Parts: sequence; C-alpha cells; structure tokens
Amino acid sequence: MEDLFKKFLYTGVGIVSTTAEKIQKTVDELVEKGNLSEEEGKKVVNDFVSDTENKKNEFETKLKELVNGVVQKFDFTSREEIEKLNARIAELEAKLAKKK
Repeated sequence: MEDLFKKFLYTGVGIVSTTAEKIQKTVDELVEKGNLSEEEGKKVVNDFVSDTENKKNEFETKLKELVNGVVQKFDFTSREEIEKLNARIAELEAKLAKKK
C-alpha cells in the first residue's frame, strides 16, 4: 500500500516538474520577445511553483486521510501491534529455550 502511495506521489511530482519546465521555457520565450518583462516572468514562475507546492501539500494530506480511512475500514493490524507481538514471541521463545 505504501509503495502504491509513493509511486502515485512520484508520478505527480514528475508531471509537475515537466509542467514547470515547460512554463519556464514559455516564459523565457515571452521575455525574449518582449511580451513580458523579466520581473513579470519571474513572478509567473514563482507563483506557479508556490501554488503547486500548496496544492501538493493539500493533496498529500487528503490522500493520507483517504488511505488511513481505507486501512481503518479493513481493520489491518498496525505496525506497532505487529512489533509488540514479535517482541512477545521472542520473549516466549527465550523462556522456552531456558526450560529446555
């Protein structure tokens, strides 16, 4: 489940990265042609990056909430519970080994 989440997130990051590069190229062309000042171009790119970062954080939060909701519905054993059980098993095995 975690791998799927990571792959989904990395795909989104890749798409945003490609889009940012294209926006930067387009802005550079507009600045070169004189249709946009250099300061305006920087502002457009910075606004895009800032908005994208905010949306990414929003998306991550919503996706985590969704994943947590799904996990809770299926009542999966938590990592903490598994670690406690493993520790208890190791303890019991050690006690058994001492008795033998």
